[in-house]
Amino acid sequence: MAAINPSKPPVPSKTSAPPKPSAPPKPSAPPKSFDPWDQTFVEDPYPAYADLRAHGRVHYYEPTDQWLIPHHADVSALLRDRRLGRTYQHRFTHEDFGRTAPPPEHEPFHVLNDHGMLDLEPPDHTRIRRLVSKAFTPRTVDRLRPYVDRLASELVGALVEAGGGDLLKDVAEPLPVAVIAEMLGIPESERAQLRPWSADICGMYELSPSEETAQKAVRASVEFTQFLRELIAVRREKPGDDLVSGLIAAHDEGDRLSEQEMISTCVLLLNAGHEATVNATVNGWWALFRHPEQLAALRADRSLVGTAVEELMRYDTPLQLFERWVLDEIEVDGTVIPRGSEVALLFGSANHDPAVFTDPETLDLSRGENPHISFSAGIHYCIGAPLARIELAASMGALLEQAPSLRPAADPRRKPNFVIRGLEELLVEV
Repeated sequence: MAAINPSKPPVPSKTSAPPKPSAPPKPSAPPKSFDPWDQTFVEDPYPAYADLRAHGRVHYYEPTDQWLIPHHADVSALLRDRRLGRTYQHRFTHEDFGRTAPPPEHEPFHVLNDHGMLDLEPPDHTRIRRLVSKAFTPRTVDRLRPYVDRLASELVGALVEAGGGDLLKDVAEPLPVAVIAEMLGIPESERAQLRPWSADICGMYELSPSEETAQKAVRASVEFTQFLRELIAVRREKPGDDLVSGLIAAHDEGDRLSEQEMISTCVLLLNAGHEATVNATVNGWWALFRHPEQLAALRADRSLVGTAVEELMRYDTPLQLFERWVLDEIEVDGTVIPRGSEVALLFGSANHDPAVFTDPETLDLSRGENPHISFSAGIHYCIGAPLARIELAASMGALLEQAPSLRPAADPRRKPNFVIRGLEELLVEV
């Protein structure tokens, strides 16, 4: 459940004015092979990442006004560097930071997005994560394991009975959505809209989203917020054994989550909690189909499932980049990146860095040491990573058990997105 973030800045707030940011230097541009709007790049960005790493540790990319960071060591270090932040509004106004406030008509999306702990910095992030952790405990996650295993088995069983289908829509999508909905205590009869809402909101996390995308995200934000507001009201009156009830009850030294923080947390858990799992599932199986020797090894030795999940997350990373604002000037390999800049930490490139991974372009399901950063790092490390691993292992185990001859029925269509990497469909036969 790796983290996601729109390129557009959050809503403004007042603070004391620091010195104006200096103009960025003009380093050489990245190799032309890096083109996130080119379908050839989207199909396989990893050769372009190799070009980026070979040409240096930092590149200024003018089309998105971002500094690209392609090496594992730098990405890992900057994820932990407190001179960078997911937001700057705890310290600066938009004007002081050299940025433009988002349009007022986009406010519902930004209110929803910017109150989630993923897009906050300490002290608010610390407070909210601490309170959420009181409800989202290892025990809560582990208690879901039988439900996850049973649901995965049922979904795969239906796929097998039908003789095949779309692995994405029949297994990969419904599993994590149902699990998060179960955690939140959302009745089955009210779950149909969750995935469409999530898809529309997540459209804002791509590079330079269109106005049409923004309008869809705003509409989904309004509807999802109202839905959760009503659910929270019900749980206040009649608490249950669910995460929403736990978020309402969570407190620490008199601190509680505000209603907006609860709503934003629930949306974050749904969006981040299933987007990565859905895409990791289909990206992973498509990689297995293209490496039959590795798939055969996995079928012959089910004990490889644990390392297979980690390797598939590394090999074709579901979240390709993670953005940070430069709050205080930093330097990377002699290049000064001034305050007010935005860095794009390239997870997909970092996960293929030969300085860290032996033969990184080789899919090796038995890879022992695998320090991939698909779940991020530092204070924003994915709180749902344990649940994502349970879900990925459950669906993989069920498919290995019930569909031992699973094979592709057609080459899949890849989504045109860059940041959130996935497939439109993955048709399979059993």
